[in-house]
Amino acid sequence: MHTAPLNLKEVNMAFANSQATTYNDKVVRQFAIMTVVWGVVGMLVGVIIAAQLAWPELNMGISYLSFGRLRPLHTNAVIFAFGGCGLFATSYYVVQRTCQVRLFSDKLAAFTFWGWQLVIVLAAISLPLGYTAGKEYAELEWPIDILITLVWVTYALVFFGTVGTRKVKHIYVANWFFGAFILAVALLHLVNSAAIPVALMSMKSYSAYAGVQDAMVQWWYGHNAVGFFLTAGFLGMMYYFIPKQAGRPVYSYRLSIVHFWALIFTYMWAGPHHLHYTALPDWTQSIGMVFSLILLAPSWGGMINGIMTLSGAWHKLRDDPILRFLIVSLSFYGMSTFEGPMMAIKTVNALSHYTDWTVGHVHSGALGWVGLVTMGSMYYLIPRLFGQKQMFSVKAIEVHFYMATIGIVLYIAALWIAGVMQGLMWRSINPDGTLTYTFVESVKASYPFYVLRLAGGLLYLLGMILMLWNTIKTATAGRSVTVNIPAVVAHA
Repeated sequence: MHTAPLNLKEVNMAFANSQATTYNDKVVRQFAIMTVVWGVVGMLVGVIIAAQLAWPELNMGISYLSFGRLRPLHTNAVIFAFGGCGLFATSYYVVQRTCQVRLFSDKLAAFTFWGWQLVIVLAAISLPLGYTAGKEYAELEWPIDILITLVWVTYALVFFGTVGTRKVKHIYVANWFFGAFILAVALLHLVNSAAIPVALMSMKSYSAYAGVQDAMVQWWYGHNAVGFFLTAGFLGMMYYFIPKQAGRPVYSYRLSIVHFWALIFTYMWAGPHHLHYTALPDWTQSIGMVFSLILLAPSWGGMINGIMTLSGAWHKLRDDPILRFLIVSLSFYGMSTFEGPMMAIKTVNALSHYTDWTVGHVHSGALGWVGLVTMGSMYYLIPRLFGQKQMFSVKAIEVHFYMATIGIVLYIAALWIAGVMQGLMWRSINPDGTLTYTFVESVKASYPFYVLRLAGGLLYLLGMILMLWNTIKTATAGRSVTVNIPAVVAHA
């Protein structure tokens, strides 16, 4: 049979036209799948170190498995691998739909995926091997920091390039939050990671800061990582996926803009509340406390806006486990953003600081807010990315919701009790001024709560494994799909 010769020019034009009229969901699929995979890995490491706190002999004397090396691995895996991949996936998905254009550059977007996975793998290898000796003197950190910077600058180019080429005049509020998160994290990373290599070809470096200045920079970074990476970015998720899943418009668009500007301004000043009763100047500590208290207002403004979006659709919570994930995440967001400002008050902080109350507070935000809103968003995204109407098992989503929620409650309740008990034991003194309890006695008294915390964490991990199974079944039953960009521009 005679066939016409292949016209490369026509093929290239057809490919270019298809690129121009469809969304780039390949990179979204990749990040969404890795969100679930890294979630299991990060939470597994968390369960291991929680078990080590109850039974220290579990590290078996192996330095690579020691708490001191696995704890930063757990933090990096959960925040930057699980949370980071979730933010990449949702921001790339949302910015295309709300701007009604394809991502600014497919190649740059692909680089952000593979570059970010490389960063995560390098951290997963270097941290257990002990290739870091803290902030003042580090090994193997500055080359990884440069790679992070390259990936992040590329991410900013893709995101803001997409916003800049949008067909829709209006910039939807979720993109405001994603944009603020991208810019602030870039600033935080560059300043906090400033280091001086020992030599041009050396992997060893010295921190650019020392003493109390180093502490101030560290907690400016640390609290704003919470404020922008773990709050603003995930509020971008909330402002898109709750209205979508509920089938309702955002309760108050005006409140969402006020919420945005109040939140991003106030958060930048709250870091010193981590340094009460330290060498940091007292006035700086007080500024951190005052801005932390002010922060309660915009935080609750966002929570109320999200929850009230369900006005007229509350009945959907009975039958929709995805919506339950999203709404309960907002409840934990509200609780954490009330507890945080209260713990920033100096007199409360005198009891809570350095105790497990702080760890409980962090995990009510991390597991309750960040974890649940990410899981709900992934349950919305994954079937759509693979041409399915819903996840393989809706019942499994329901079971996962209850496992996660009960796990969080067990976890944070155990650490609240342990933390308050520790604070009271440490400040208890005899009539002659000596301490009533030794530190070892407070550790011994914490043991049952550490076991209860482990049970909560294990339940949360099992829920995540169930989600991975559900994701694999959904992806293998479906297929990669391309979605056409609407020809008629509609309001976001």
